[in-house]
Amino acid sequence: GLCALVFFPLFFSAGQLSLFTMNTKVDISSCPITYFGQKYEQLYLNFTSENFVLCFTGFYEPQGRGDCLVMPKTGNAYFFLETVPNYAQLQDIVQNLPSIKNTGECYMTFMISAVIFCLFLRFSGVLFRPGDVVSSDPITCTTLTCSQSAVLQKTSCGTTERCQGNGVCSSLGSVCTVTGPAVVDFQSQQNSVKDRCWYSLLRIPPDFQVLAHFQERRRKDVSFLDSVTLRLNGSTSAVDIQLKQGGRVLLNGSPLTLSGSVQTGHGVKLSKDQTGVTVQASLSDFSASVFFDGSTAQIHLKGSDGLPLQGLCGNASRSLSEERLSEDGSTSCEAQYTDATDTTTSCTKMAERCTLLKEASFSSCGVDPKPYMAACTDTLCRYSDLDGLSCRFLEAYARACSLQSSAAPEDWRSKAQCSPPGAVCQDRTCSDHEFCGEKTAGGETRCFCRAIFASKYRQTNSLGDPPVCRQSSTSLSLVGCLLEDKGIDYSVLQLKDPTCRGQMDQQTHMVTFSFNSTDLCGTEVTTNNSQTIYKNTIMTQNLSSGGITRQDQVYIGFSCVETQPDIQTVAFRIKDRWVLIPSGKLTFIKMTSVYLFFPLSLSTKNWIILQSGTLASSSHF
Repeated sequence: GLCALVFFPLFFSAGQLSLFTMNTKVDISSCPITYFGQKYEQLYLNFTSENFVLCFTGFYEPQGRGDCLVMPKTGNAYFFLETVPNYAQLQDIVQNLPSIKNTGECYMTFMISAVIFCLFLRFSGVLFRPGDVVSSDPITCTTLTCSQSAVLQKTSCGTTERCQGNGVCSSLGSVCTVTGPAVVDFQSQQNSVKDRCWYSLLRIPPDFQVLAHFQERRRKDVSFLDSVTLRLNGSTSAVDIQLKQGGRVLLNGSPLTLSGSVQTGHGVKLSKDQTGVTVQASLSDFSASVFFDGSTAQIHLKGSDGLPLQGLCGNASRSLSEERLSEDGSTSCEAQYTDATDTTTSCTKMAERCTLLKEASFSSCGVDPKPYMAACTDTLCRYSDLDGLSCRFLEAYARACSLQSSAAPEDWRSKAQCSPPGAVCQDRTCSDHEFCGEKTAGGETRCFCRAIFASKYRQTNSLGDPPVCRQSSTSLSLVGCLLEDKGIDYSVLQLKDPTCRGQMDQQTHMVTFSFNSTDLCGTEVTTNNSQTIYKNTIMTQNLSSGGITRQDQVYIGFSCVETQPDIQTVAFRIKDRWVLIPSGKLTFIKMTSVYLFFPLSLSTKNWIILQSGTLASSSHF
C-alpha cells in the first residue's frame, strides 16, 4: 500500500499509546510505509541535542544519507498505532486529497511536546509538514494547507474576492451591469435572460431590492431590459421607484418630474441628465446607486463587504428560474419563441467588434473585459447591430470601469465610431406594445411595434383590428406603429367625409376612425332583405388633379352588417274583438307617430295613434 505522512490532530480512543524519551526502534510491520517506491517496516526515533528525528533506514547519523524526517527538539514523543482505520477522524484528509484512490488499512501517529502531530496513512506516497501545501486548485483558488497547529486548513477567495481561474484572487467587483438580455454580475459571471418576465437583480435582506423587467423588441426570441424598479422596505412605508423608457420615473406608481438638479425624498436621491436617470440610496451599512438609460442598468455598491448579495447580480450559483418573479401574476411571459435567422448578421464580424474591449483604449480599466465581450458577442450574433447596440455594450464596459476603478477609458469612441453617451430616446414615450429605436443608424428615433405584438397583424397583412359594430355606431382602429412601418402618416387619412379624421390615443398610439347614426361620415347604407349594410372607407386625402405626392395611397374599406329579426305577431284585445299587429325589435327609430288602421264591427273607421321614442334593441311593443 501507499502511505502519506501528514500533520493532523487526533484524539485517541483505541489502539495503544506509547511514550518514548530515548532513541528507540519501533516495529511497524503491521502497518508498513511505502514511500517513493521503498517499503519501510521499522521506524527509528532519535532524540538529539537539537532535533527530534524520525528515520526509516536506521538511527540518525547527521553525516549520513538515511531517509529521515527532522523535527523540532523535544524531550519525549508519543506513538500511537491503529490497525483498523477510524474513518470519521480521517474524513477531512480523504475528501481533500483527490490523489487518494485506494482504501486505507491503518494509521499511526507521533505526538511530540512541540504539539506537532504526525499521521502516517497508507494512502499515497506524499509527506507533509506544518506549513506545507497539501493540494491546490487554481481554477477555484482552493488550497489545503497543513497548519502550524497541525490542522488541515482549507482556504479560498474571501467573500469580497473572486477567483480569476489562475490561482489568483482579485477583489470582488462593485458593479453589476445589465445590457439588453445580458447580465454581468458582481463576480464577473455572465448570464442571459431569454423571456419577458420580471427578475430580481439584487436583494440585500431585509430592506433593499432591485427588480428588472425584460421585453422583446425587433425579434421575438431576444429580450431586452425594459425597466428597472428600486424597492425599499422602510420601517414606516415601502417605496417603489420605477425607471422606465424615455427617462420616465414613477414614484409609488405616480409620475415624477425630474430636472437637472438632484431631488431628495423617501431616503433616496434622484437625478436625471442627458445620459440617463440615477437613484442613490444610503442604508445603515452600505450605499447603492442604480443607473438606467433605457438600454443599460448598472448597480454600484459601496460598503457591502460581507453582506449576503442575492439575485442575478449577487448569487451566480442560483439559476435564472429561481430569480424569476411573478410581478404581473402571469406565467405567459415565460413562453419561448423562435424567429428566422437574420442572414444579414455576421457573427464573426460582431465578435471582432466586441473584442475592441481588449484594445489599448481600454487598457487602463481594472474590470475584466471577458464577460462583457461574451455578452456582446452572444447578443449581436442573434440580433442585428441596430439602435447602436454594439456601442451600448462598449459604453456599459467603459462606465463600469469608471465606477469601479475610477479609471475611465479614453478616446475609445472615435475608434469604435460611437457617439457621445446619451440616454436611449430621452423623453420619448412609447406605448406598452412599442419600443423606441432608430429609424436609421445614428439618425432620428421613433416608436416601433414589439415583435410579438405585431406578429398577429403581419401574419394577415393587416394594419389593425376588425371594425367594432355597435347599435348606433361603428369604429375601426389602426395600429400607429404599423402605419409608421409602412410610411403612412395617420394625419392625412380620412373617411369618405373629409371632415372625419382618425384620432390617436396618446397612451396606446392606436388611431381610431368612427361614425354614428348622427354623423355617418359619408357611410353608404344599403339593405338586402333583412340585412342593413353600412360601408365606409379609410383613405388618403383627396388631392387636386395633377398633384404629385410621395405619400402612398391608402384605401381600407370596411363594413358592418345589421340583421333584422324575424317578424313575429302578438294579439291584444280591443273591446270584444281580437286583432293581430306586427311585433319585433326596433332599431334606429326616431320619435314619430305611427297610425294603425283596424277594421272593426262598427260601420265607421277607427284610428289608433301609438307614439314612441328611440327604442333599445331589446324593447318590444
